[in-house]
Amino acid sequence: MVKHFVTITLRTLRKNKAYSFLNIFGLAIGIACAGLIFLWVEDEVRFDSNNLKKDRIFLVKTNSKVDNGVFTHSSTPGPLAASLQTTIPAIAATCRVSEDMPNTLFTIGEKSLYAPGKYAEPSIFSMFTLPFVQGNAGSAFSQPYSIVLTEKMAKRLFDDDKNIIGKTLRADNKQDLIVTGVIKDLPANSTLQFDWLCPFRIYAQTNPQGDKWENFWLTTYVELKPGVDVATINNKWLEPRYDFTTQKVEADVSTVHFFLFGMKDWRLYNNFDNGKPTGGGRIQYVRLFSAIAWIVVLIACINFMNLATARSEKRAREVGVRKVLGARKHSLLWQFMGEALFMSGLATVVAVLLMAFVLPAFNALVQKQLALHLDNAGHLMALVALALICGLLAGSYPSLYLSNFNPVFVLKGIKMKAGSAAIIRKGLVVLQFTVSIILIVGTIIIYQQIQHVKSRNLGFSKDNLVQLDLQGNMRDKFPVIRQELLAGGSIADAALADHPALDDGNNTTGITWAGKDPNSNIVISQRLVSPEFMSTMGMHVEAGRDLQSTDKISIDQLGKGKDTLFHVLVTSTMQRLMGKGSAVGKSLVFNSNFGPLHLVVEGVVRDYVYGDMYGQPAPVVFYNIPQAFTYMYVRLKAGTDAGQDLAKMEAVLHRLNPGYAVTYTFVDDQFNSRFQSEMLISKLSRVFASLAILISCLGLFGLAAYTAERRIKEIGIRKVLGASSYGIARLLSKDFLQLVLLSCLIAFPVAAWLMHGWLEGYAYRISLNILVFALAGIAAIFIALATVSFQAMRAASANPVESLRND
Repeated sequence: MVKHFVTITLRTLRKNKAYSFLNIFGLAIGIACAGLIFLWVEDEVRFDSNNLKKDRIFLVKTNSKVDNGVFTHSSTPGPLAASLQTTIPAIAATCRVSEDMPNTLFTIGEKSLYAPGKYAEPSIFSMFTLPFVQGNAGSAFSQPYSIVLTEKMAKRLFDDDKNIIGKTLRADNKQDLIVTGVIKDLPANSTLQFDWLCPFRIYAQTNPQGDKWENFWLTTYVELKPGVDVATINNKWLEPRYDFTTQKVEADVSTVHFFLFGMKDWRLYNNFDNGKPTGGGRIQYVRLFSAIAWIVVLIACINFMNLATARSEKRAREVGVRKVLGARKHSLLWQFMGEALFMSGLATVVAVLLMAFVLPAFNALVQKQLALHLDNAGHLMALVALALICGLLAGSYPSLYLSNFNPVFVLKGIKMKAGSAAIIRKGLVVLQFTVSIILIVGTIIIYQQIQHVKSRNLGFSKDNLVQLDLQGNMRDKFPVIRQELLAGGSIADAALADHPALDDGNNTTGITWAGKDPNSNIVISQRLVSPEFMSTMGMHVEAGRDLQSTDKISIDQLGKGKDTLFHVLVTSTMQRLMGKGSAVGKSLVFNSNFGPLHLVVEGVVRDYVYGDMYGQPAPVVFYNIPQAFTYMYVRLKAGTDAGQDLAKMEAVLHRLNPGYAVTYTFVDDQFNSRFQSEMLISKLSRVFASLAILISCLGLFGLAAYTAERRIKEIGIRKVLGASSYGIARLLSKDFLQLVLLSCLIAFPVAAWLMHGWLEGYAYRISLNILVFALAGIAAIFIALATVSFQAMRAASANPVESLRND
C-alpha cells in the first residue's frame, strides 16, 4: 500500500513539474524563513543558560523615587551586599562587580592589547558557572594583584602556552598582575561578558568614598538558597518600609528601594515603568518574530491549498476511476494527505539547504553566531515537526476537497461547480496579500521612525567627532596634546569628559536652590568636562560665559566649606527648573559625598539629547574637575581627509604618550548603535515582507497560469472574433486585481492600528501618513499586476488555431 502511494505521488510530481516546483519552492522558502527565525528565538530564550544556578541568581535593582515617577537602575552602594547577607537568612552569597569601564591595556614583552574586563569579588566563581581550564576558583584571587583570563584572552597574549599560571602581565603600564587562572570563554548569549577578572579590592582602592551608602557605583549580585521564593524576599525584606540604611546614612536616601531581579528575566523582561516590571522587553521581539515566522509558513501553505484545489479538474477523472474501482474516501484522503506530506518533506530538505546557504548573511544581519546543529536531536525534531505541520496544514483542505468528488459527475463529463472552492481560493489570496500589505506598511513606518530620530537635532554635532579612552598620561599631558594637534592642523578642537557624550551622566537628586520645594526629588545629570568641551562638541552657550581654566575644581578643594564657591554651567532645562529669569549668577547647593558644595552658575548651555535618544532633554550641570576625566573627544575638521587627520592624531599621541595603543570610536557610529533593536526590526521586516510577497507571487503566478489554461478555448474564440491581446490580458488580470484591492481595504485599518500601537512606545515619534498606505497599496497592485500579466499576455498572444483545432 505504501509503495502504491509513493508511486502515484512520484508520478503526479513528474506529470506536473511546474506545479510541483511552485509548491515545493514556496513551502521551502516559508520553512527556511521560519527555521532561521526559530534559531534566533532559541538563542534569545536560552540566554544565560550556561549558568547552572540561573534560577537562583539575582541582580539587585534600585528604584529611585523622583518627581516624575520612579527611576529603575542597577547601580548600588558598596555596603549593600554585606548588609543583605547578614540581614536575610535566605541569601547564600553576594558578589560586588564593577560597572562598565574603559578597556584596559595589557602588555607582555613586545605584545600589547586592549581588552574589556571586570573587577569582582571571589564569590563570582561559585555563583556563576565559570569553568577553569587552568588554576582553580579557590586560589584565583588569593594574591592581592591577580588576574583571571578567558581562553580567548590567554591565547591572544600567550599564544598556545598551556601553562601560564604565575606569569606576569602589565596593566596600563602601571601595575603588574599575576595570572592565577584561565576560564572557558563565555558564550555569546551570556549577559555577563568580559575577557578578564581582577579582585574587587583593586577597584575599591580607586573610590575612597565607596563605603558610603550614598555612593551608587557598583553592581550587586545575589544567590538565594535552594527553594527560596524571591517574591517573599522582595515583599518581606526589601519592601520600602524596611530600610537597610537606617542609622547608617548621613544623607537622606529614604526615596531609594532595592529589589531582586532574576537572571531568567534579565534578557527578555527587562522593561520597567514607574518602578514596576511591565512584562516587556526583548520578549516583544521574540513574540513578534515568532508570529511572523508562522505567518510566512501560513502564506506558503495557502499557496499549496490554492494550487491544489485550482488544479482539481486535472485529477477529477483519476478520483472518479479510483472510486468506481472500489477506493474508499478515507484511502483517497490519505493518498492526497500523503502527497502533501511528501512534498512538505521535500520542501524541508530544500529549506535546510537554503538555510545553510543564507545563514552567514542572516548571522551578519542579526549579529549572532547561529548554527543549524543538525546533529542536535532537538533541532531535527523541530524540523520534522515543522514539516508535519506544513504538510497537514497545506494538505488538509485539498485532500478533503479532492476526495469528495462524485464519480458519476466526473465520468459523465459534467463540469464541476467551482462554488465554495473558488470562494475559499479567493479568500486565501486575499489573506495572503493582506498580510503582505501589512508587512509593507510596517516596514515603511519603522524605517521612517528610525530616520526621524536619526535626523533629530541633538543639540551638538556628532559628525567628525572621535572619542578616545584616556590612557597613561593623556590626562596630565592634555594641554600639550591639544596644542600640538591644533598646531598640526589635523583637528578643529579637543576636550576631556568623565562620561561618553551619548550616555547618562552621574545622576543625583541632591542639588537644591532657592525656591525649590524641599519635598521635590529631581534627577539632575552631572557632567565633568574641560573648558573646551562645548566648542568641541558643537554645543551653544546661550547666556553668560563658557567654562574657563580658572573654574578648575580639585578633589582636594571639595568639602572645604561654605566659603568655597565652584563655577558651573547649566542647560536650558535646568535654568527653567530654577525659576523665572536667567540662571546666570544664581546659586546651587550640591549635597555630595564630600559635604555640601556651593555652586554659582556662570553660563547656560542649549539643551542636548543623551541617554534616551527618544526622550526629552534632561537638566544638566557641568563642572570642571580634571581628576575625574576618563575620555578625550577630538573634533576632526570638516572637508579634510579623515584618514590623514587620524594618522596625525595617532602620531602625536604615540609621541607624547608612548607605550599605549591608540583606540578610538566615532560618535556617529555610537549613535547608530543605539538603534540596534529598531534596525533589526527594520531589516528583518524588509526581509519578511519581501519573502511574503515572493511566496504570494509564486501562488498568484500558478493561479494565473491555471486560469489561462482553463480559459484557453474562450481566449481562442475571443481572438477569432477580433479581441485584442491587451483586452484579453486585461480580462484575465481583472479578477486578481480586484482581490488585491480588497486586500488593501482590509490591510490598511489593521496596519494603522498595529503601527499606532508600536509608535505609542516612543516619546519622540512620527505621525501616521496616508501616503504610506497609498504607497503600500500601489506597490502591492503593481507586484500582483506584474505577476499576473506575464501569464495573461502569454495566453493572449497564443495562436487561437492551436486551442480550437479539435473543436
